[in-house]
Amino acid sequence: MIRASSGNIQGPLLTSSVLSDWLAQRLARDGASPIYRQLHHLLQQAILLHTLTPGSKLPSSRLLADELAIARNTVTNVYEQLALEGYVRTLRGSGTYVVDNTADEIVGRDERAGLATASSAAAEHRGSLLSARGQRLISTAGASNRQWGAFMPGVPDVTTFPARVWSRLQNRYWRRPQAELMTYSTGGGYGPLRQTLADYLRTARSVRCAPEQIIITTGIHQSVDLAVRLLADVGDVVWTEDPCYWGMRSVLQSSGLQMRPIPVDAEGLNPSAADLAEPPKLILVTPSHQYPLGMVMSLARRRMLLEYARRTKSWIIEDDYDSEFRYASRPLASLQGLDTAGQVIYVGSFGKILYPGLRIGYLVVPEALAGKFAIALAELYREGQGVQQAVLADFIEQGHFTSHIRRMRNAYGMRRQLLMDAIANRLGEPLPVLGDEAGLHLVARLPDTANDQLIMREALAAGIATRALSTYFSDPAQAPRGLLLGYACVPDQEIGPSFGTLANVIERYLG
Repeated sequence: MIRASSGNIQGPLLTSSVLSDWLAQRLARDGASPIYRQLHHLLQQAILLHTLTPGSKLPSSRLLADELAIARNTVTNVYEQLALEGYVRTLRGSGTYVVDNTADEIVGRDERAGLATASSAAAEHRGSLLSARGQRLISTAGASNRQWGAFMPGVPDVTTFPARVWSRLQNRYWRRPQAELMTYSTGGGYGPLRQTLADYLRTARSVRCAPEQIIITTGIHQSVDLAVRLLADVGDVVWTEDPCYWGMRSVLQSSGLQMRPIPVDAEGLNPSAADLAEPPKLILVTPSHQYPLGMVMSLARRRMLLEYARRTKSWIIEDDYDSEFRYASRPLASLQGLDTAGQVIYVGSFGKILYPGLRIGYLVVPEALAGKFAIALAELYREGQGVQQAVLADFIEQGHFTSHIRRMRNAYGMRRQLLMDAIANRLGEPLPVLGDEAGLHLVARLPDTANDQLIMREALAAGIATRALSTYFSDPAQAPRGLLLGYACVPDQEIGPSFGTLANVIERYLG
């Protein structure tokens, strides 16, 4: 029960007026919060903190309402809500009583010492609450809080997206909503989009596929995650390029796979004899434009890799993340187009071509796997975005997609040149440039004595976003130094001044 003392309630309740006085002191009458909500919260907390002890009888609704000068219905509704939540129970003809549902009664009073010990141990080891995989994921996370501006890699210019065209196409579906587009997706995605995408990939990327082989996802991360779940088990070995995209490293590590970094050279992935002697379950590659260095896998290396996968039954996951944007030559044919054994899973996304927030990507899987991937997609992720997929299908079918690619290829090519000119004019030879013929970024190499991670942090403090090249390698301490500079989302007139700001930071570390 309850006693009044200097604003708190303690001990057993002697009179209803004690509780009424305590509540009256705390009820705000300024209208900022409903009286019902305040009264419910005060009584709830009094019960949880045992200031209203188990078995205590509450005043009648009429009496408490009179003493608080509030409507009786308010008190009645609060008592009913507390009863529904298990805090009190009402006995007909007797009154409303606080229920005894303390933790001691639930677990048994003889377990109190054990619970206290466990609670103390938990407090001492809060840093270990995550699993080993979870701790590794968080400790190596690469996602940045900043996703726009100079010189954020991998981000397109979303301000040039043809929003009016998209809105017009989208409005057609909202004027006459179709139930099948507004519920969960099944069958691997919207049929017309899969058909249109198959036609585009065959023409533009030399991908050999039927619409049924295409699985629509939310992007490359989900595509790879789905492939890993269906094709590999925990502990299986996966080859990754060294360096590689941090996002893929995170997906693979959190799936419990053993990652084996394979170095790249001028011809792409370059496994050693020792590597080849132990076939992996999966091989993740970016053959058309290695991420982040930019080299193209040679035909000889492609044929070797395909033959090796055929012989060892390894699966190749081909990440074709931004192959549309080449500036010195036509886009290159896909690795999947050379595959005759059905060992390549081809993944792509519309995020870098249109805008990242669209969250639509795709896989092209061998025919024998298509149905299984479609089932797993629905089972694991409960896919949707039917309206967006329908709009995208129309956008591609009506030619807006290819027109947008042409415009952006020209714009990005100009920005790439402006950035290269800014580098040469300000720093010249000290900063050789890699991967400048394709994509949305280039790599400015730094002397191996420079701390690219420190430069990255200082540049961010100066308002410039970039990424340290060393962080993309399996062993950053032994990795070459450099900076990834994204130019796609930087207006032409801002490239020179923005690089000037970055150069001020870089020059302090060039000696």
